[in-house]
Amino acid sequence: MSLEERMRSAVAALLHAAGESQTELAAALGVSQAQVSRRQSGAAAWSLADCEAVAAHYGITAYDLLAGPTRAVEALPPGRRRMPGRPASGVRPAAVDGTI
Repeated sequence: MSLEERMRSAVAALLHAAGESQTELAAALGVSQAQVSRRQSGAAAWSLADCEAVAAHYGITAYDLLAGPTRAVEALPPGRRRMPGRPASGVRPAAVDGTI
């Protein structure tokens, strides 16, 4: 796996583990959601400055981030993890009777 692929995989895993959306990560980084989407799809590259910013946002080191998704999620502080049973940000649970 290339370093770029590891970065994209780690960011995706962190988004999921933290229950965040690309929009929330983008706001934290001071970029648009479209820019995060392009970086995650491989249409644009994550820079070293981005790497440092993403790591700082999640409270992990850049080394942990670049080591890949498993290491990045393992390094994620417990307070940054999505609570069990809580849907990811931006996901609206269906009503009990199945209507929305």
